[in-house]
Amino acid sequence: MADETISERERRQIDQIMELDNEELLVEEVDEDDEDEEEDEDHRRNIGSSSNSNNSGFTFNTDLASLHTYLGNVEDTHHRVKVGFLEGGDIFNLPIFYLEGVVLFPEATLPLRVIEPNYIIAIERVLTRAADNDVSSSTIGVVRAYRDDDDRRRRTRTTASFSCVGTTAEIRQYRRLEDGSLNIVTRGKNRFRLKRRYIDSEGVPCGEIQIIEEDLPLKTPIDALGDRLLPLNKDDLVSDESFESSLSLAERRVHRSAIASCSELTENDSDFGLGKSSRRDSEHNINQLRRIPRTFWPFWVYRMYDSYCLAQKASDMWKQIVGAPSMEGLVKKPDLLSFYIASKIPVSESTRQELLEIDGISYRLRREIELLESLNLLKCRNCEAVIARRSDMLVMSSDGPLGAYVNSYGFVHEVITLYRAHDLTLIGTPESEYSWFPGYAWTIADCAACGTQMGWLFTATKKNLKPRLFWGIRSSQVSI
Repeated sequence: MADETISERERRQIDQIMELDNEELLVEEVDEDDEDEEEDEDHRRNIGSSSNSNNSGFTFNTDLASLHTYLGNVEDTHHRVKVGFLEGGDIFNLPIFYLEGVVLFPEATLPLRVIEPNYIIAIERVLTRAADNDVSSSTIGVVRAYRDDDDRRRRTRTTASFSCVGTTAEIRQYRRLEDGSLNIVTRGKNRFRLKRRYIDSEGVPCGEIQIIEEDLPLKTPIDALGDRLLPLNKDDLVSDESFESSLSLAERRVHRSAIASCSELTENDSDFGLGKSSRRDSEHNINQLRRIPRTFWPFWVYRMYDSYCLAQKASDMWKQIVGAPSMEGLVKKPDLLSFYIASKIPVSESTRQELLEIDGISYRLRREIELLESLNLLKCRNCEAVIARRSDMLVMSSDGPLGAYVNSYGFVHEVITLYRAHDLTLIGTPESEYSWFPGYAWTIADCAACGTQMGWLFTATKKNLKPRLFWGIRSSQVSI
């Protein structure tokens, strides 16, 4: 009986797709083996640039999606607001937005449709403080809210939990609507730790937050290389003193202890059972030893945690997977690159929250490289049905293959765009209103195996618009 139901769904899906602008979609079975390599290579060449004039057969302007034009004409706050600067360790009280299915990273864009009265009050208050040049001007806090996976599968009612690390969001654009609601566009700024949550006298959710002090990108110390002739850029190296100054107190103690242990070992060896002649030879050997790297670990160990080396590797992997344009500018800023990849990588929200909570730049990059290496199949989070491969990712926004969008009811969805997906059932008819991608109509898409709402199929409403169709899958419903 179950097989008959699934077959009926598949037939209905095929019929619905063929009715969409008289376009035909080939429904394919998932095959974990390598398929047409030439097709995937052509696909990679045709994606990844916000300038679509260079993309063969690709006519959609990806800048439109990143502008969130569906929110209407929004006013830029930067012309009237002086933005405050927040430093690591600073403590503030800010309105907090608790969002399910969303993890905001520094420099990532987050659109919001503010409908609830208490949140409208919060935004109005923030904009007023911004006009007064408050240090935390034009800023709100964004924290991930989540529910237990087992309870979600059982459809039981649960109390939401909240992450302890979030990101401040600066209001860049806003628009007041006739019904009193607000459309705003924000950008992530600083990570923070949520020290205390409370509701103020006006019913606004607030929190006492402490800004996280970000570490500096680590470079391989020159002394770790000794006299080795290596094809390295001198700009990528630092002195041993500069290297130590970039370490935390705990890391610095370990580093110095290792060097002291090494020196003590060599000096003790010089006096152990040696005569004067042997002692002179030993002293000569010690002097020779002191010319080699003073650091305890060999140079390749330091290179494993060199932020710039890791940034280059992560950038190369990201370009290979997504087909993104050159990221050399971000490679020179490993901290920003680590946040960029973390905000775009198609993994579950819990894994993205894990990336947000990692303090060290090098450790975050190493974790991202591990995820990129393991990224292969995208599965339904609920039933583990395979819905796509990593090579199916499509860049439909200049922000990348994953972006945050808000619907007319105020719910924010982080969406992965794919040029091909499998085992999804369409529900309802195409709708053009409030489309996140101008020129495309959206149709709800559920998992054919378990019925979970996975995302949407977007189909072109104009004959000359390409791609003719693509899928938008909610990252909160995906596992890898």
